[in-house]
Amino acid sequence: MTGPTQVAAEAADDAAVSAVLTVLRVSRVLERIDAGVSPQQYRMLKLIGTGGERSARLAEKLAVARPTLTSTADSLVAAGHAIREPEPGDRRVVRLRLTPAGEAAVTRADEAYASWFGDLLDYTGSRDQILSSLLLLEDAMTERRRARHVAAAAGAVTAADVSTAVGVTTADRAAEQ
Repeated sequence: MTGPTQVAAEAADDAAVSAVLTVLRVSRVLERIDAGVSPQQYRMLKLIGTGGERSARLAEKLAVARPTLTSTADSLVAAGHAIREPEPGDRRVVRLRLTPAGEAAVTRADEAYASWFGDLLDYTGSRDQILSSLLLLEDAMTERRRARHVAAAAGAVTAADVSTAVGVTTADRAAEQ
């Protein structure tokens, strides 16, 4: 027999699934926007623009594997949007920096993405509420990742134990890759 608690849980699950499908749809539309760079390139350019980053740190911030990072970085360098600079005093370290063409590409992409997404937000009539909620999601994702890394670095538990302790599922870990 189905009780009120089970019905409420199923409704919450349905709402979460609907929200996931919406996020995936938005993501797919963003992939189709002619911004001059791909969403993956855009994310990397935005991080590079905040200051030269080491590849390992970029991979962590972007939640991608190093081979994916290298491939994306290679495409940005080939397009003239970024350059690789050796770290003074440590030839093994290479940092990525934006070129003037990269800065212009970021500006064009900012405008293209913000225009489409801003129009969509305005259409909802709940722009500020949605933006606030999205920032909360970003903060929650960052905090969960940070908690996993801190606990794993402490070496007291396995990565799986850490993930379980902070409520991260296998699907969460896969989504961050």
